[in-house]
Amino acid sequence: MAEVEVAPVSYEDLALIEEEFAEVDDEIQRKQHELSKPLYAKRAEAVSKIPNFWPLVMEQAPMEIEDYITPLDSAIFAEHLTNLTVTRPELEEGKSGNPKTFSIKFEFSENEYFEDKVLEKTFWHRRAADDWVGLVSEPVKIHWKKGKDSTDGLTNAALALFEARKKVGDFKSHAVPEYKALEKKVEANGGNTSFFTWFGWVSNRRYVTAEESEKANKEYAQRKAARKGGEKPDAPLVEKQEEEDDEEDDSMVEVHAAGEEIAVTISDEMWPNAIKLFVQAQEAEDISDIDMEEFDDEEIDAAEDEPVDIRSLVQSTEKRSRDSSGAPPPKKAKK
Repeated sequence: MAEVEVAPVSYEDLALIEEEFAEVDDEIQRKQHELSKPLYAKRAEAVSKIPNFWPLVMEQAPMEIEDYITPLDSAIFAEHLTNLTVTRPELEEGKSGNPKTFSIKFEFSENEYFEDKVLEKTFWHRRAADDWVGLVSEPVKIHWKKGKDSTDGLTNAALALFEARKKVGDFKSHAVPEYKALEKKVEANGGNTSFFTWFGWVSNRRYVTAEESEKANKEYAQRKAARKGGEKPDAPLVEKQEEEDDEEDDSMVEVHAAGEEIAVTISDEMWPNAIKLFVQAQEAEDISDIDMEEFDDEEIDAAEDEPVDIRSLVQSTEKRSRDSSGAPPPKKAKK
């Protein structure tokens, strides 16, 4: 029987190498942000002259997002979305902060659904005291007009809990009455799939403050330096961790289970590839035009009974524009 050889490299050594790769990735993202910033500004100027550019891009959204766009959301995007922007607030003005933190800003024209012209949500990449690392965000207040709240009050309740915890200085608290109120609302309305519920998302685990993250990062840096110096890290306190699991988990009051996935898809896929998605919309419409010529009246009547989507709404909006101006509008998107 062969003897089991003791590996000369420990798991700690491998972890350090992985961390160094992560540091390189962060530096690449910082450099990419610096180089691409003027190009994004140039793109913004160009697409501002294209009617319905961003609604058509949203129409080409990946499944991770499309699954959470209801017919009502489609109407709002098709008729009122005027711009979309992704920024890296910790890299602005020459800062060399965390490139994984980002903000997503939606701009809307005046509409019958909400008062806001801008809805902006920031996703902070932070470290918790127990070394959990991930994205967290504050709920965004949407000023819905009477009877128009497509989130069934979920975003308002999420904001109420956030503010209550902030007031008592404990973002883990389950004792504030707003916690139980939101828990009941999520249980009753958790199936709400409106995209706008996403604005109430907080975390896949729990909220981490900037102060907690700063302290945790300093302690982590000290431990990493010690490991590089040959010191062994302290053994994890498993029992204590198991006891704290409940208060670290806010899944029962999270209003949108796919919040992080949607945010990352927008920032890392849709934002950098917006022009490609728009071109895909044009190509898809060419195929759609051919298909429509083959429809008979009964098929067209049946199609009219299907749920409203961004594509059909943009089409009607552009037709109105063409009828009034005499100029042909951009082609419409269809998957």
